[in-house]
Amino acid sequence: MSMIPIITLTTDFGLKDASVAAVKGAIYSELKEVLIVDISHEIAPFHISEAAYIIKNAYQAFPKGSIHILGVDSELTPENEHIAVKLDGHYFICANNGIISLLTNDRVPEKSVQINIHDKVVTNFPVLDIFVQVATHIARGGKLGVIGKSISSFRSLRNIEPVIKNNNEIIGSIIYIDNYGNAVSNISKKIFKEIAKARSFTISSRGFQFNRIYRNYSDAIDFSLPKGSREEEGKRLALFNSSDYLEISIYKSNPSTVGSASSLLGLRVDDTISISFK
Repeated sequence: MSMIPIITLTTDFGLKDASVAAVKGAIYSELKEVLIVDISHEIAPFHISEAAYIIKNAYQAFPKGSIHILGVDSELTPENEHIAVKLDGHYFICANNGIISLLTNDRVPEKSVQINIHDKVVTNFPVLDIFVQVATHIARGGKLGVIGKSISSFRSLRNIEPVIKNNNEIIGSIIYIDNYGNAVSNISKKIFKEIAKARSFTISSRGFQFNRIYRNYSDAIDFSLPKGSREEEGKRLALFNSSDYLEISIYKSNPSTVGSASSLLGLRVDDTISISFK
């Protein structure tokens, strides 16, 4: 018995407009049996690195063979071609705007094509008219070579990888602000361990400094102290998050009440974050 195909959606459409429903309707019109999963429709408009971070940390939880539509900055232009990529047993359909480069920086795609079905479809809504056609073609068992010509490289996002200076400093940047206002950097645990080699360090960003990286949020709190004596509210901390990226956080943050790393520390996407070693 064959598995029901899974198609995921990651877009900057939001949920107020009809766009998401129209895309889902088009998929259901093409396939009698399909599972459609919303990863996120709250990507900041045209925010490629945010979309890349989210899909990178979500797709591996899905079964191999899943098809992922990435509808961010997807208008077709001479500098923004449409591509379909088979990577790590998954399929990704998106624009060649750098979004795929965060997924391929440590993996080699099994197959990549530049989609060339546009002469058969008139559209000003490519996610609906082009990406859906490609996704349903793949879901039926169709080959990538039928809908595009092979390519061997992609456009890269700037600031994907941190810079290593003299093996004594890592200079990275904030690439994502999550729902809690935590500021996620592009410095991975792997890179940190390779450079740190058990040396002491100082993490700096926006004038704030940290000399310790916690294993989890609650490790920053001394629970041996009476509750009224603990430093909890507003406690600043650094840790490697569940995706193994260095994150600056406020303990039990809430952007709309007590504040967050973004609001209280003023951290924003593209801000510099550095680690110096001694």
